[in-house]
Amino acid sequence: MATGRGTGPAVVLGVDSSTQSTKVVAREVRSGRVRFLGRAPHPPTTPPRSEQDPEAWWAALSGLLARVGAEVDAPVVGLAVGAQQHGMVVLDAADRVLRPAKLWNDTESAEDAARLVAELGPETWATRTGSVPTAAFTVTKVAWLARCEPDVHARIRHLVLPHDWLTWRLTGARVTDRGDASGTGYFDPAGGQWLPELLDRVGLDPRVVPSVLRPTEAAGTWQGAVVGPGTGDNMAAALGLGLRPGDVAVSVGTSGTVFVRADRPTADPSGAVAGFADARGGFLPLVCTLNAAKVFDRVAALLGVDLDTFGRLALEAPPGAGGLTLLPFLDGERTPNLPHASGVLRGIRSDLTREALARAAVEGVACLLLEALDRLAEQGVPVGGRLLLVGGGARSVALQRILAGLARQPVRVPEDEELVATGAALQAAAVLESADPDELGAAWQLGEGHEVPPEPSAATAADEVRERFRAVLLETFPEVAETRPRRGVPRADQRGVAADQDQEAGVAPAGG
Repeated sequence: MATGRGTGPAVVLGVDSSTQSTKVVAREVRSGRVRFLGRAPHPPTTPPRSEQDPEAWWAALSGLLARVGAEVDAPVVGLAVGAQQHGMVVLDAADRVLRPAKLWNDTESAEDAARLVAELGPETWATRTGSVPTAAFTVTKVAWLARCEPDVHARIRHLVLPHDWLTWRLTGARVTDRGDASGTGYFDPAGGQWLPELLDRVGLDPRVVPSVLRPTEAAGTWQGAVVGPGTGDNMAAALGLGLRPGDVAVSVGTSGTVFVRADRPTADPSGAVAGFADARGGFLPLVCTLNAAKVFDRVAALLGVDLDTFGRLALEAPPGAGGLTLLPFLDGERTPNLPHASGVLRGIRSDLTREALARAAVEGVACLLLEALDRLAEQGVPVGGRLLLVGGGARSVALQRILAGLARQPVRVPEDEELVATGAALQAAAVLESADPDELGAAWQLGEGHEVPPEPSAATAADEVRERFRAVLLETFPEVAETRPRRGVPRADQRGVAADQDQEAGVAPAGG
């Protein structure tokens, strides 16, 4: 593709290489206006073994870059890659991929994760790396490789993440960024450096890892276009949202994530909060749940309705669903850590209605996500900013309204659904212009969307609904109480603490 081709305003490309597909967005550098959006699928994976050949990512990206060249009448002046976190790509001395990449949702290293945590203790892991590793983290996958494929492990000369590998294919540079590196389990996000002793623990020489670039440092060039350092998908999404300090992003897909832009690192020995770095130079503490929108899919199927009808039914029931409570742990749960749990429905009476069951499902997911937010607040993270609802599940009007009521604050639903690709494009523009990503994001009007206010009746019932959710949780799974530094408090009660913290940081609390 000739990067100088075309007479229109110059564009930057943002890449989102996820588990399911590669997406590329082209945005004008100055205005952020979208000029192209394309998608190419990846081969499907089937956990617990979830692996892909990195060449499939490159084929998907190459095809989309060719389409940009053919369809966009404008010079391409910058590019950056956002990609799925944690994946393990191992190369030999000749830069050949030694085996398919193990992805974040590959759980074959669960045994290795447990052993590594037991060897050092969760406090040490949290202090050194910001997180307690689970099977998702790269360090556990390397340990699995040493145990199960020692011949492959012995040939490793380069260990990179998915976004690192794609950046290398584009530029020939072996680099990464602090955001994606912070999800490996052998990087110190507070100090911004690799941890040789943890690499040694899984049998690797520290020279196998790439150099860590600064947030707006160029990795190199591709066909004359400047290539940014790239980052992990959650970090790119935070850029694409225009997330401000104290803002809370609630991402609802099959699973859920709740993350906050913060100025200080976190270290949670319970493992609930992953203390990631972000792509700006700050931090992105994050909590992940296994269950989110898939709960809606399943309950809608049980009721024999589509998702739109399911949402309408949920909103026709009163707040509190007539005393019905759903713990939505359909496939176990990560936060709280209940890997072998199943869902619990409490409060069934002879007057049970379809509407109440639908409402209980949405309230259960919303309560679970707000419990995840409580875990962030317990780490001293300011959470008094905007509440942004993103992901495929964000299209549910029922979730928008019920979450706003339970949180007792407005929920903002951004219009842009391609946040990872948009964030990567913003990074490329920031590198190109040597500019502050926040200033560019404001010019691009990132995070714009509509606000959903809390309904008075739902806000009034919020304490009752959330307290009942917690009561059922602790009665059914009393072990959960042992992982909490203190009892969670309703979102509305956190606002005073968050506001005090936010005033120090110059952030205006939401709702007042």
